[in-house]
Amino acid sequence: MNVSRVSVAGLLAGGVAMALAAGLSAARADDSKVTVFAAASMKNALDAVNAACEPEVGEAAAISYAASSALAKQIEAGAPADVFVSADLDWMKYLSDKKLVRPDTEVKLLGNAIVLVAPKDSTAEAKLEKGFDLAGLLGDGRLAIGEVKSVPAGKYGKEALEKLGMWGAVEGKLAQAENVRAALKLVATGEAAAGIVYATDAVAEPGVKVIGTFPEDSHKPIVYPVAQTTDSKDAETPAFLKCLQSAKAAEIFKGQGFTVLAPSN
Repeated sequence: MNVSRVSVAGLLAGGVAMALAAGLSAARADDSKVTVFAAASMKNALDAVNAACEPEVGEAAAISYAASSALAKQIEAGAPADVFVSADLDWMKYLSDKKLVRPDTEVKLLGNAIVLVAPKDSTAEAKLEKGFDLAGLLGDGRLAIGEVKSVPAGKYGKEALEKLGMWGAVEGKLAQAENVRAALKLVATGEAAAGIVYATDAVAEPGVKVIGTFPEDSHKPIVYPVAQTTDSKDAETPAFLKCLQSAKAAEIFKGQGFTVLAPSN
């Protein structure tokens, strides 16, 4: 099987990976703030929500973005996070089963969709249904996707490709990335012919265009749960969680393309 696994450091020549790492280091170093570990796909929206919530919470949170899988493992290893926002239910359950998050604080916060994107100047179009020749669309190019065994966007993408009968033809053309924003960057820079990312990622990246949307019934529902960690130390964590579920946060999330699942406070 010829599957390309691409490291974030190699992918993001412009330094997005360095920013993610720097954010994690900053979060570890600044225990005077609410420390949030959040799925990479949330960056644009959550940065805006964080700024909007600062007056209400009394401080801006320190936020680290990466794949939900990587962040869950960091928390398991003892990283000092107060809040975890996952891009799927599986990684939240992983921490819940280990009693590393407080179940009384867990909320299904947001929903999303997965789409097929291509570089912004592409003329390709895709009708994502059974029988569509995705491998033909790719030609000699690669399909960028989050790591299909661990990264939520990659897991959703593989499930959809299998359901639509496309997986076998494209499995050898994958460029697997450590998080969905890394996969997005591969497409934006032309290193991949197409990519599977969240609809919200496509909104956030002007270097790509959506050429197809995967049917909702081709994969399980995309749900972003949030919870306070068991070892949370910051007294402002409850205020931050409350603001995440506020009407003003909901408007920001909707503006970035998310579906808001939690009732607004």
